[in-house]
Amino acid sequence: MTDTKPKHVLITGARRGIGKAAATKLLEASSRLACHATQFDDGIAIASDFDNPGAAGDTWQQALDLLDGRIDILINNAGVFEASSINQSDEAWRADFERTMRINLEATAELCRLAVLHFRENGSGRIVNIASRAAYRGDSPDHWHYAASKGGMVAMTKTIARGYAAENILAFAICPGFTMTGMAEDYLESRGGEQLLRDIPLGRVATPEEVAETIRFCALDAPPSMTGAVLDVNGASFVR
Repeated sequence: MTDTKPKHVLITGARRGIGKAAATKLLEASSRLACHATQFDDGIAIASDFDNPGAAGDTWQQALDLLDGRIDILINNAGVFEASSINQSDEAWRADFERTMRINLEATAELCRLAVLHFRENGSGRIVNIASRAAYRGDSPDHWHYAASKGGMVAMTKTIARGYAAENILAFAICPGFTMTGMAEDYLESRGGEQLLRDIPLGRVATPEEVAETIRFCALDAPPSMTGAVLDVNGASFVR
């Protein structure tokens, strides 16, 4: 018998861009959402900063409270993309590296752990981690930490998929390239604009809605045998 109950979803980084677009698509699919952001906004239920110790666990508990004690799907989209030059002081470089890893990887890992434990009790669940093309291709010389954090997300997703598939716990990773979010135009200009676009065979960057549709598919419709898949959304700018 097909399960017709609305899916309960925790999605992080839902205030804007990819996260907001994904939340919209999931709501259109009749899912119940607990949305996380670093500050309150229209439609955002949970405000917390993953740079703070304990924030991920607090977010999970708040989501459980909002969703009547049941989460079916975890979508880890929250993250930072901040430049860090190797020419700055040792202390500043370490601080930048640690902050990015805390927010992009450690908070994701904490939420994945809590999700796996919860899904075991409920008999099934899905995790969708939003990584980046940088996990495979790398990024600019000022973004070692970002590429490392996203590579870690992909490796962790595969580990979860292999470790818990027999318990009906599925995990997927999505690796967008450049995406037309609020800051994309300025960023593209800073990285060469038209020259950068020439590196994308499709001739344009992805839209948040394109990435969001991939998230929706993995969260709701992807067949179980796809668990462990890493899906690229980058206009063929990096193919594996």
